Amino acid sequence: MKLYRYLTGPDDASFCHKVTDAVSKGWHLFGSPTYAFDAETKSMRCGQAVVKDIDGVEYEPGMKLSDY
Repeated sequence: MKLYRYLTGPDDASFCHKVTDAVSKGWHLFGSPTYAFDAETKSMRCGQAVVKDIDGVEYEPGMKLSDY
C-alpha cells in the first residue's frame, strides 16, 4: 500500500522539523513544496506532500497515517 500525507505549517523552523521527522521515518518527498499567504493569520504557510510504501498492510479509512 502507498500512504500519502500532506504536511502543512507556518513558514518557520517547526515546519522544517515536521518534514524532517517524516523523512527520517521513511517517508519520501512527493512533488514540489507549496507556499501561500494565509489571509486570516496574515502569515505565510508551507506545505509538502510525502508518500511511503508499506507492505502487508491494507488501507483502512480510519487509520492514523502518521503512525507509519
